Amino acid sequence: MKGIFSKTITYGRMIKFSHTVFALPFALAAVILAHRETRITWHMLLWIIMAMVGARSAAMGFNRLADASLDARNPRTALREIPKGTISRGQASVFVLASALLFVIASARLSMRCFLLSFPVLGVLFLYSHAKRFTWLAHLVLGFSIGMVPMAVGIALNGALSWKMGILSLALLSYIGGFDILYACQDVDFDKKEGLYSIPARFGIATAMRTSTVLHVLSVMCLASLYWLFPLGRVYLVFVGIIAGLFILEHSLVHPDNLTRIDMAFFHVNSIISVLVFIAVLTGDLMGGGL
Repeated sequence: MKGIFSKTITYGRMIKFSHTVFALPFALAAVILAHRETRITWHMLLWIIMAMVGARSAAMGFNRLADASLDARNPRTALREIPKGTISRGQASVFVLASALLFVIASARLSMRCFLLSFPVLGVLFLYSHAKRFTWLAHLVLGFSIGMVPMAVGIALNGALSWKMGILSLALLSYIGGFDILYACQDVDFDKKEGLYSIPARFGIATAMRTSTVLHVLSVMCLASLYWLFPLGRVYLVFVGIIAGLFILEHSLVHPDNLTRIDMAFFHVNSIISVLVFIAVLTGDLMGGGL
């Protein structure tokens, strides 16, 4: 049992399972908004969560495989599980296949439409791992990959694509893309040396940080617009104001000449923002008469 637990922790570290907190609250927020048109059962909620876990695990595992040789040459990532030898390429490949299978099965349990869409979705998720090899828009590819979540939830629960849910997806896309740009500032020299594409490497750290700011302003604007689109209670706007303040805090922690606090901005502030999005939608829905 100790060995199984230890291996589970190792795989969890490989795919940064704790980072699920960045996207899962948006998925749950989408469930809350979708319930206005569809009665949500525990069965549906379970398979949505399983699909989230499977898709993200498959995507991250594939990313670790695709980047294994790069990670081994980058001092910042050289101690990741595959370069270090804690997990072999074969084991990681089996993990990716199992995770992808979980996603496909969970999608099938939701609907035939979700099952059919699960395959192109996996293609988009796997594309991100190679995007930085040919475009500096890789950050937005990542944002789009994760940003599909609210729209996917809407399709799973209501059977159709909703432009209103698309606004929540755009909020998630710009949120993820914005902080991925900040995170990439750490690897500017390495990316240039390896011929990899990123906004910091292509345009410089100062421009990258300004671009990240624009994306996060867009994210706040999209979140605020949900107040009128659904509609939600006024307390929702209070939470959006707090989220805007956290974005300001995040950007105050990093500076082109001082990147030492990027981890603090990335891991701590961003996890709070995503959880607050869920709380904002839940309380806004309750006070807006949705539940």
